[in-house]
Amino acid sequence: MAVFYFLMLTFVALVAYAGYAETMKLVQYMDLQIRHAAIQIQMKWMGWQLKRQLIKDTTDFQKFLKEYNKDVQ
Repeated sequence: MAVFYFLMLTFVALVAYAGYAETMKLVQYMDLQIRHAAIQIQMKWMGWQLKRQLIKDTTDFQKFLKEYNKDVQ
């Protein structure tokens, strides 16, 4: 409950100091930063998945090439 009051006090102080429009710009900026961080985490996770898949596909392809070369010769 104390956290809620602290946030409301901070918001009221920002509105009193900078005005409503500037406070809303600050809130929008924080929202964009949070979304950007979430997208960065998603991109990192997708990169790990792609790297694992490429390693797996490379080993499968090398096995295929060995079998293919045996069949051709």
